[in-house]
Amino acid sequence: MRKINEIFYSLQGEGFHTGTPAVFVRFSGCNLKCSFCDTRHEEGVLMSDEEILAEVQKYPAHMVILTGGEPSLWIDEDFIALLHRSGKYVCIETNGTRPLPAGIDWVTCSPKRGGKLQLDSMDEVKVVYEGQDLTPYEQLPARYFFLQPCSCQNTSETVACVMAHPGWRLSLQTHKLINIQ
Repeated sequence: MRKINEIFYSLQGEGFHTGTPAVFVRFSGCNLKCSFCDTRHEEGVLMSDEEILAEVQKYPAHMVILTGGEPSLWIDEDFIALLHRSGKYVCIETNGTRPLPAGIDWVTCSPKRGGKLQLDSMDEVKVVYEGQDLTPYEQLPARYFFLQPCSCQNTSETVACVMAHPGWRLSLQTHKLINIQ
């Protein structure tokens, strides 16, 4: 059984896959307490893998995004394999503080202050910008680096930072800007 906060169909609003239709599986709970967290992930219901898959299969998207809270608290290789057998491309959005099971197709790591990273590879890094030094993040083993305003509140500062650090790309929370889930 896995504790699920919600499963919904929408467009990916952030990072490399922005604009891509996806089924979001939001897991409950997190091992960190970030002051800027905009997700109410504490509540949830226990669901079997078959129940989760049945809900995911209601939607036409090929992409499934495991998010939270912190999805690594709940997933394992069997769950990833189940999604693959149903033809899904499996992405995860993680804070990176826990090892991940093998087989995930796309790893988005959003490191947080105070969290010790446990990942040795990732596809993209997505940093919520609060004026911090980007140097430690630039050493992470990722192909793409995204800087995102904190809850759409410091966009001009984030743009200026990206302009000063051209190895980074701007990521906006487009789902908030166009008022979708």
